[in-house]
Amino acid sequence: MSRSANLIKIYRLLLEEYGEQNWWPADTPFEVMLGAILTQNTAWSNVEKAITGLKDTCELTPGAILALPEGQLQEAIRPSGYFRQKAERLHAFCRFLLHEYQGDITRMEGTPIRKLRQQFLDLKGIGPETADSILLYALHKPVFVVDAYTARLFSRLGLCDEKARYHDVQVLFMDHLEPDAEMFNEYHALIVRHCKMICKKREPLCEECNLVEMCPFADS
Repeated sequence: MSRSANLIKIYRLLLEEYGEQNWWPADTPFEVMLGAILTQNTAWSNVEKAITGLKDTCELTPGAILALPEGQLQEAIRPSGYFRQKAERLHAFCRFLLHEYQGDITRMEGTPIRKLRQQFLDLKGIGPETADSILLYALHKPVFVVDAYTARLFSRLGLCDEKARYHDVQVLFMDHLEPDAEMFNEYHALIVRHCKMICKKREPLCEECNLVEMCPFADS
């Protein structure tokens, strides 16, 4: 079976098992962007609390967040952890949006993906996963998001090295699947769901996994 066929088979099996995940949960693209920054090194439940805290404190616009005193912003997002660093990153991101795009996210739509991604990476505290999450989930660009769950599952399936670099794992998907933002969105969300429920870091539930027949890790 080709690499492409393998990836599509895995996607279909996960979709059949869990159904559509409807990710990323947010009211606006800007809220998705904020969530992508806040979710660094924390659980999504904590991000939801931080977003609620922000909504209770100010309007969710770049200008309103920049107008917040630093201490007030930190307190609003405290549940997300590392709230001082994240407040600094949110301010930097909002300044970027206002300076480069006049605070209008629709102005980003015509910007080439490569240029836009580099602009995000040039901002303090934004790495590849955060940048790609913004591109995929907020801007609907066909960029595959990679995280520890992706590396864990696909290394166990024998399709990559668990310690491979972010770019190397991303290439596995980008080079062997059609550039489809909707599919990339759903695929990544399904990977996260499967790894949280079945393909756990310790004591994976291989006997309950619907990918077990194609998994060298389970055989071992």
